Amino acid sequence: MHKSIIAMCLLLALVSTLATAKLMIYPSKGQSAEQQSADEGACMSWASNQTGFDPTAPLQASSPPPPTQQPTSSAGKGALRGALGGLVIGAIAGDAGKGAAIGAGSGLLFGGVAHRQQVEKSYAQQDAWAQQQAANYQQSQDEFNRAYATCLEGRGYTVN
Repeated sequence: MHKSIIAMCLLLALVSTLATAKLMIYPSKGQSAEQQSADEGACMSWASNQTGFDPTAPLQASSPPPPTQQPTSSAGKGALRGALGGLVIGAIAGDAGKGAAIGAGSGLLFGGVAHRQQVEKSYAQQDAWAQQQAANYQQSQDEFNRAYATCLEGRGYTVN
């Protein structure tokens, strides 16, 4: 698994904990601690039913991650193709060995560049997916918090 995806999953867990922890609840009508605890539990359940989001549930992706694509090019393949092409061109020009060497060197360079670009593209797709998952999760958490606060305010609490 790519290290940025792992980091994003850990960030999502932290965001979940901090998003709920940010709410300040004050019993503005003198509710007891026991009543506040019962009201908070009832409001968590209500908010979860309203939004379809449960902040206590394990994190789940809203879509599968993009497949990790194995690069189709490599420096070795590029060198081989370059050497073969250089061999042909060198044979036509009169020096097959020199053409093959030049072709292999060029193929090695271009094959390595293509390989690197394919790897970076795969990582970029995985990073974009992880960022989208984090945004989806944060939106769900925000909707849940709004519903939770609405319920508590309806029961006589001040929520900030």
